[in-house]
Amino acid sequence: MTPDLPPVAPSVTAELVEALSPRLRKRLDAGVTKLVARPAVREGDTVRIAVDDETDVVLHAPGGTVTGADAIRCGCLLAPDCLHRAAAASAAPVADEAPPPSPAPAEAAEAGEGTEPVPGTGPAAQPDRTGPAETETATAEQRAAARTVRDAAAAVLEAGADGAGAVLQAGLLHAAHTARLAGLPRASAAAVSVVTGVRAARSADPGYRLADLAGALADVLGVAHRLPHATGPDLTELRGTARQPYRPDGSLRLYGLFSEPVLTATGYAGAVTWTADADGRLYTVSDVAPGGPARATGAADRAVRIGDTALTHRELSRAGLAVSGATVSPTGRLGAGAGVRAVRASGAAWHAEPLDRLWAVPAAEQVARALNGGQDLLFLEVTLTGTVRETTGDCLLADCAGLPLRLATAHDDPSLPHRDNLRLLAAARGSRLRIVARLVPEPLPRALLLAVEHPTDPAARVDLGLDRLRHADLPAGAVAPPAEAAPTADEVPLHLLRRRVHQAVSGGRRVLASAGSVSGDAVRLRRLGLATAGDLLDDLHAAAADRSRDAFGRLLPADTDHFARAWLAAAVYTDAVERALCAGGWRAATTGTPSSEPSSATLARG
Repeated sequence: MTPDLPPVAPSVTAELVEALSPRLRKRLDAGVTKLVARPAVREGDTVRIAVDDETDVVLHAPGGTVTGADAIRCGCLLAPDCLHRAAAASAAPVADEAPPPSPAPAEAAEAGEGTEPVPGTGPAAQPDRTGPAETETATAEQRAAARTVRDAAAAVLEAGADGAGAVLQAGLLHAAHTARLAGLPRASAAAVSVVTGVRAARSADPGYRLADLAGALADVLGVAHRLPHATGPDLTELRGTARQPYRPDGSLRLYGLFSEPVLTATGYAGAVTWTADADGRLYTVSDVAPGGPARATGAADRAVRIGDTALTHRELSRAGLAVSGATVSPTGRLGAGAGVRAVRASGAAWHAEPLDRLWAVPAAEQVARALNGGQDLLFLEVTLTGTVRETTGDCLLADCAGLPLRLATAHDDPSLPHRDNLRLLAAARGSRLRIVARLVPEPLPRALLLAVEHPTDPAARVDLGLDRLRHADLPAGAVAPPAEAAPTADEVPLHLLRRRVHQAVSGGRRVLASAGSVSGDAVRLRRLGLATAGDLLDDLHAAAADRSRDAFGRLLPADTDHFARAWLAAAVYTDAVERALCAGGWRAATTGTPSSEPSSATLARG
């Protein structure tokens, strides 16, 4: 997706795609790919895309958002039912739709409603009281909308992110719009999050995380599955509350934290620089485009794409930035629109305010924040204690407030200095350093090492994916210790189930249907006390391979609902066990006492 296009309401994309003929729908993905490669020119509230020398697609976005199908116009001969309008809507970011109209003032007063947002706003949210007066259930319209969302999300899971093209995305956006009108803002927002995640996966967005997309799919399928049978407080929670997206105040004072390279398997590369404001909120500036390892390492020395500043990513990671007219995405990415102004400002050391406060937050609290859907970066003070040998390579061992912590490389590509830097840091055994790492939600405390305080100069920092440490940077006499064998007795092999859950999200049913026998994995899970995990793994593969044939031997349409239910059960179970074990393990870092979390066997049987 091109950042030059304005956000488009889900209902608009769904309407334009639905109007296409079956022949044009088959060509939609190719049309989107072609369109995003064309230049987009913004003139006030209008964005113009040159499809060719004679044809333009024009998007009119008053207030910054395209809210109607007639606001996207095309000059080709097939317009208005042409491919170009649907492609433009499918390539643009998904807008947050406003909540449906509230009841009239007199009706609201009679119902005792105030001005605060209420769950399930709109006429369709009125309760369907089929039992006692105090029992509230979902309305018939809400049950139908939940089913629509569930079917559309199951179709996306069936295809996987790799196969969920613009037509399936539009189907889920249509379902999101239906849910919003039915007074189900949570289901609507979750469905839009899935579409955004699928688009990020297909466009190699540097902010894309497979685990995030899996979580969004589990959320939307879980809400749609539970809502028709929910009552009382559970129903209120599942309906959700309409909310407006976060809006910045127009000016930001930012301090550079670190930069990390981006190198994807789909041919995109670049860099992302992380910054923080005086309150500790994190913001990113990215530069990612088609390319390979050379671009990933070279992007650090390119100027950041925000305002007129000439700062490079490497410079910004240690300097500061004053931004006016700032635009910020929900994930904290800074926009680079024509109205944004930015100038260089002074930075701050990690031990100085305001950055110092990031490391003042207890580790367990940071982990809890990440596990509850917040930022997954961890700001820790650790003492390096050695290295441990794993199947994927050596990783650092560190002590974090009494907790043994494993620090792995964020990227194993040999063109990036991650691995070499980790080997050198192993020689700084006994050094107490501040680090920035990305949480890996596993039973054993683990994180991906991104940046570290310089081993001999506390005022300096090292971006481990871009900077190269030298022996001269290490303490005098530093020698790397031999790697220890990784302990296995206390590890819970949930990855055997988790990787299948993630494979389905990425590649769809066909990946699991062709994965072959996994009886060995299921046996291993049961042997180590995870009997439920073994059963779920068997059920997931059975559902993926379940294809019936008619009397002539032809494959019948797949049961997407059966596969979605099996996948959802595996995803919910894996998430619950991993969160409990991960949170319990990190909690010991601040309490200094063994975790009181239940054992893996107890979780498996509970």
